[in-house]
Amino acid sequence: MRPTLQVRLSQHLALTPQLQQSIRLLQLSTLELHQEVEQMLASNPLLETDEEFDAPLPASTQERLTEREEREERVAQSDSESTTGDAPAGDEMRAEEFGTTERDDWENGTEGDDFDGIRDTESPDESLQDVLRGQMPGMTLGELDRAALLALIESLNEDGYLEDPLEELVAAILGEEADEEQREELLDRFKVALKWLQSMEPAGVGARDLGECLELQLRVLPRSPEQALAIVICRRHLELLAKRDWRRMMSLTGADEELLREAQSLIAGLEPKPGRRYARSENRPVVPDVIVQKAGRNFRVMINPDVLPKLRINDLYAQALRATRGGVSNSPLGGQLQEARWFIKNIQQRFDTIQRVSEAIVERQRGFFTHGELAMKPLVLREIADELGLHESTISRVTTAKYMATPWGTFELKYFFGSSLSTEAGGNASSTAVRALIKQFIAAEDATSPLSDSQLSTMLGEQGITVARRTVAKYREALKLAPANLRKTR
Repeated sequence: MRPTLQVRLSQHLALTPQLQQSIRLLQLSTLELHQEVEQMLASNPLLETDEEFDAPLPASTQERLTEREEREERVAQSDSESTTGDAPAGDEMRAEEFGTTERDDWENGTEGDDFDGIRDTESPDESLQDVLRGQMPGMTLGELDRAALLALIESLNEDGYLEDPLEELVAAILGEEADEEQREELLDRFKVALKWLQSMEPAGVGARDLGECLELQLRVLPRSPEQALAIVICRRHLELLAKRDWRRMMSLTGADEELLREAQSLIAGLEPKPGRRYARSENRPVVPDVIVQKAGRNFRVMINPDVLPKLRINDLYAQALRATRGGVSNSPLGGQLQEARWFIKNIQQRFDTIQRVSEAIVERQRGFFTHGELAMKPLVLREIADELGLHESTISRVTTAKYMATPWGTFELKYFFGSSLSTEAGGNASSTAVRALIKQFIAAEDATSPLSDSQLSTMLGEQGITVARRTVAKYREALKLAPANLRKTR
């Protein structure tokens, strides 16, 4: 074969620090955001609080850069990239673009509630993400692998599960314009990072489902016949274990009942939610991120000014940097000036996204804001995502641990989303509205003869809403209402 020279042009993904920060800030709660701000203020002298900040809208937090400052920032960024060896600026995904792409949220199965021996611990100040990031310095990772691992860590839910399939994470970060080569490159990077994540403590973290979570914990235990059998059960027969179908499991696994009992005992001692010990405490006061007020026939939606970080660039430092020979790019503090600008822009983007999503929710759920929860309509994340041109997972991140103060009380933004139930009239009813009806029925019941789940199902049917008894029981439990036999009084 004759050797030839070929020129090939390709693009490569660079998970820049700015993009990583944008991902992190978007999903933080109010308390976590202010902790992040305090850390940045302590570490970056170019950033300071703006005591004169007094505007209610998030757009006022954005620093107004002059043309000269923008030019200096581009020069500084270019110098930084040539030093660190990242991809060219034209190939990078900027944090400003992240508002249109992200990841999805999913709800873990309820099988975990069937296992006993769970440890209840108080929620510490350190989050699960803090614990995992603290383990990274001991790992031998390249820059891109480290960035991919950080992205997965930030994607975990409070239970410690990886909320989205890796393919969805890739699609969320790269967007629709990326070619197949870029997608495969990032997917491979995430697969490697996932193995690192699942080797970290607490055991079971980074699982995609309950079975994988339990299997990860079993694999760190000493090898034994019951351990090997428990792994098989978690991988293939978890549903049978929840039903305690010993005969079927003996048939499928070839194990006797004694060994099955030992394996079951081993599984019962595992933690189905490895992140729960680091979850946010329910006793912490809830500060609304968004305030909705009645304004004539409409509703006014605004970001709570009390949660907006009041930040600006230290003007004296910035002027001194511009006065130095060579400008900002040649100064040791040039990188910190760029970091401070990024931080302000990313916070601006976070609140802009929360504002847009909140306005869309209020528009879709006008019945709730006017009449209360009985008027709630069915709503799914994709509807808001399509309306705003955002990725469905971005809506999930925005609506998690963010709260809205309404005329009917303060609710997490996720509260306004509910599945659809069919009605006799051919329409749909929101699961949230159905729960409200169940609560209303129980509140009005005769305490000496409380309503059973079957009776509640029948009463909902009389309202034209078809709901099975098991679904009624699930909704009642979600409302923390006891079953009929425990509600009965003499």
